[in-house]
This record gives sequence, C-alpha cells and structure tokens, in this order.
Amino acid sequence: MRIPHNEPLSSDIDGKAPAGKSPPERKCVLSGRHDARGDLIRLAISPDGDVLPDVLARAPGRGAWIGVPRADLEKAIANGKLKGVLARAFKGATLNIPADLADRIEQALRRTVTDRLGIELRAGNVLLGTEKIAQGARSGAVTFLGHASDAGTDGPNKLAQAWRVGEGAEGSGLKGTILPLDRAALSVALGRDNVVHLALTDAAAAERLAGPLQRLMHFLGHEIDAAKPQAGEAANDDIDTKGE
Repeated sequence: MRIPHNEPLSSDIDGKAPAGKSPPERKCVLSGRHDARGDLIRLAISPDGDVLPDVLARAPGRGAWIGVPRADLEKAIANGKLKGVLARAFKGATLNIPADLADRIEQALRRTVTDRLGIELRAGNVLLGTEKIAQGARSGAVTFLGHASDAGTDGPNKLAQAWRVGEGAEGSGLKGTILPLDRAALSVALGRDNVVHLALTDAAAAERLAGPLQRLMHFLGHEIDAAKPQAGEAANDDIDTKGE
C-alpha cells in the first residue's frame, strides 16, 4: 500500500503536521475544493461494495474524501452525483451507497466528539458542574467552555461572564460554544447525570477537541469558527490508496 510522501502513517486524522510543513490536503470529490485532510470525511468501500464512512481514516484500501454539509450530501445521493463521482474515483468498482449514509456519517462524527470528551475527562482535563466551572473560569483555568444544545440561556450567559472575567476580556464578547449534543448525549459520553455545561482546563485538550467538533458542526451546517487555522498550500489527490 502506498503512503503519500508528505503524509506519515498515523491513526490520528486530526494530528498536527510536522513542524515547518503544511497539513496534508485532500480534494472533496463533490465540490472539488481542497482542504486539510483533518477537515474532510473519508469514504471507504467494504468487501461487499458498500460505501461507508471512515471518519478516522484508518480503513485499508482505496478511499475518497468529501467536505460538504449533510444537506448537500443528501442532494448528491438523491440525484446520483455521489454515485457518479465515486464510480470514477474507484475506477469502476461495484458500489452500493446505503440510503442512510448521511445518518451513518453523522453518528460516526458525533462519536468522535463524545469519545474525545471521554478521553479528556479521564485525563483530568474536564470540569463539570456549574460552580466548579465558574470557579475555574474566574481563576483563568478554562480554555474551552461548552454547553448542551438544550441548555437554555441563563447558565451559558453566567458562565461566559465568569470566563471573560478570568480572561480579563470583559466586553469582548467571549462566550462558550453551544455543542451539537444535548444533555442526554453529554451525560452518556461523560458518565455523569444531567451534564449541561463542561469546560476544558488544558489548551492542548481544547485543540484536540476542536478538530472533531468542527467537522461535526460543518457537516450539520453550523457556522465554523472563523479563527480556525487555514489549511496549507500543498494539495494531494482526491483519492488515496490506504487509510492513512
């Protein structure tokens, strides 16, 4: 199996590029746009010819990449465009595009976010509970503030104010992120009851969460943080020959 010369084998799709090098890029087969590999979603073919999401880019064999929101993907499935571009990309291989491909992608992307939150909790990088988060925020210990999608407004606003105080950023508009996960999903992911708010206390942990979270939000059609670093200049093929 070939490994692109500028992309070392890695199981972490959101890993940083080596110092001094641009992040590896791929081309979305639907839009034709080149983006950082970690911003796109890899599609792979099962032994039975099913087109399946490979969001961690670990499956062996050929792969194609997409970077469009869910609504655009569903249109491309309905009008046959996705099947056409994949037929060309996979050079005539027998393909079956599941009717629920968009659902499978969304579920896989959600799992990458919840898995990452669970890992950071076990590493001691997560604060839970309104009072603990507020104390951490006021002391300047919070690097990321997140809220369940059904959190309401009072709690997020109060915690955002505490965060701005801790950061010396009053009047800046600094606020937390409304996650595309409700309190039930967060509670399951973190093994706690009624998780409505959470905070990360480590800058590296916040960066590790940023990639999976931004991919999920983009797929759902949510606004992406404009401060996100831009992809590098180098571009690679829209097809790969392994799950690197």
